[in-house]
This record gives sequence, structure tokens and C-alpha cells, in this order.
Amino acid sequence: MTDADLSVPAWAVLATLVALVLVVVGLTVALVRSHSRTRAAVAEARADAAGLAEQVAAIERRLDQAARPAKVDEHEYVVTMLGRDDDRVPAEPAPVVPGPLFADLVLRESAVQAASYAAGLRRALAPEVRHRIRWAMKREVKRARKQRKADLRQAKRDFDARERDGLATEENAA
Repeated sequence: MTDADLSVPAWAVLATLVALVLVVVGLTVALVRSHSRTRAAVAEARADAAGLAEQVAAIERRLDQAARPAKVDEHEYVVTMLGRDDDRVPAEPAPVVPGPLFADLVLRESAVQAASYAAGLRRALAPEVRHRIRWAMKREVKRARKQRKADLRQAKRDFDARERDGLATEENAA
């Protein structure tokens, strides 16, 4: 073959082939790097997941231990008997108050309530309080009276204005 037989110069074909090979090699290298990065990220994610699973298991163990009822020390001060088994708690009778003491307590309570009620009434019906109430009532009556008068005057003005407008429109129509 001669140079005249080829329509494209040989160096152009060779340069295109070299460029194509370089592109293929570059893409292959990029693909291999991307694949290795993905594998590393997956391995790291698996390690993180394993660590988180261990933390969750530790938290669950702590919660299970906290949920179990702790043994109550018999010498420990306990405010209520809630949460205890009934067979361990001895049945203690309720304290009984003798009849005369109960009557005395009830009468004292009633006497205290009656005395406080009487003191409240005496204070509410004191002359100073009654005078203050009377003064406030007078002030409210005066305010209401002034308001009614002002409302009546405004209503009269509105009525007169409407009448004037009505007469003016009748005269214009005639």
C-alpha cells in the first residue's frame, strides 16, 4: 500500500487510536478508584452499624435492669406500700380514735370554721366596706346616666340628619 491509497493520513488514525486508548485507560482507572471508595464506605458503614448495635444492646440491658423491681431493704424508710407484694406486708389495723376524742376533734373543727365564717361576715359588713360599695354604685349609676344621655343625643342627631336628607331629596324630586 502506498500513501496515495489511504484517504486519511496514518498519523491521524494512530493519534485517534492513542487518544481512544488513553480515554479507556482513564475511565478504567476512575471506575476502579470509585469502586474501591464505595467498598471502603460500605465497610465503614457496617462498622458504624455494628457499633450502634452494641450501644443499643447496652442501653436495652440497662433498661431491663432498671425495669426489674429492686429488692427493698426492710430497714429502709418507705413512704408508701405501693409496689410491694401483699403477702410480704403484714396487715396492720387502722388506728382507732376513741369516741370522746373524735367528738372533740369534730367540734373543734366546726367551731374553727364557724369562727372564720363569722369573722369574714363581720369584715364584709363593716361600715367602711359598705361605704366603699355605696360610693362605687353611685359612681356607676352616674356613668351609666351620662352614657344614656350621650347615646340619646347621638340618636337624635342621626335622626335629624336623616330627616333633613329625606326632605332635601323630596324637594329636589319635586
